[in-house]
Amino acid sequence: MNVVCLDMEGVLTPEIWIAFSEETKIPELRITTRDEPDYDKLMRYRIGILKEHGLGLKEIQNVIAKIDLLPGAKEFLDELRTLTQVIIISDTFEQFATPLMKKLDWPTIFCNSLEVSESGEITGFKMRCEQSKLSTVKALQSIGFETIASGDSYNDLGMIRAGKAGFLFRTTEKIKADNPDVPAFEEFDDLLKAIKEVL
Repeated sequence: MNVVCLDMEGVLTPEIWIAFSEETKIPELRITTRDEPDYDKLMRYRIGILKEHGLGLKEIQNVIAKIDLLPGAKEFLDELRTLTQVIIISDTFEQFATPLMKKLDWPTIFCNSLEVSESGEITGFKMRCEQSKLSTVKALQSIGFETIASGDSYNDLGMIRAGKAGFLFRTTEKIKADNPDVPAFEEFDDLLKAIKEVL
């Protein structure tokens, strides 16, 4: 049995931190896992900037409420879910993902959680497990699933390479150049076709 594992931000939705950076005019918050492979380092950096500017969960959630899905994302996911099981595996946080999952008709998502004080300040974060995307794919394989994965960032490469097929989607030229053996697509139709061929 197959299960398709998809990244969320950059594949189905815009990057939340880039949207928040644009809204707040804080350019340092534009950095994502496309730029910084070390997620722990990236999140500690982001939390420091939020603290410096007195921004918390509420301000980020207000921006997320205005974010729409990437054009064609819902139709792509709807069709894919008629063909096979799909799990979204994201390094985002449940406090960020919920409104976006509602717009996608509640697919299964495995993500992480933020530690938030009573005042709404983001004080830390709790990852589900080490290397959450790769660990999740390996766990699925250990219970009899064959995995197919797609994502756009450095932190997706583990799960992309670990399965029976993997694809980059709307990634950077640098990631493409560093991983020339991984097929890369820009359009949902092309990604769907590639997944169908390996199902």
